Amino acid sequence: MKTTGPALRATILVGENDTWHHKPVYTEIVHRAHKAGLSGASVFHGIEGFGASSMIHTSRLLSLSEDLPVAVVLVDSEERIRGFLPQLDELLGDGQGDGLVVLDACEAIRYGRDKETR
Repeated sequence: MKTTGPALRATILVGENDTWHHKPVYTEIVHRAHKAGLSGASVFHGIEGFGASSMIHTSRLLSLSEDLPVAVVLVDSEERIRGFLPQLDELLGDGQGDGLVVLDACEAIRYGRDKETR
């Protein structure tokens, strides 16, 4: 089955060393997205980048290979993604960690069975 329609993509950029209650924040985002019933979540490990500190982190130099960038990508309806944003506020806000959330309107083409038929 193939379905297509408007969607919202949330890309959450964090450092691999950012934690929430002693576990990686990207793991907590994925688990919360799953619990919230979002369509899916993927985590991508960056090989180089910089953020608010302006310090470049890269996998090419051993001395700077810590805290590489990580991107968590969520795609679902605008309503569901926006409903999930308070979870990100809790994880990234109030001095808990650094992060950036980018929201993009997109069109999603889904292949496979509906959740109800699985």
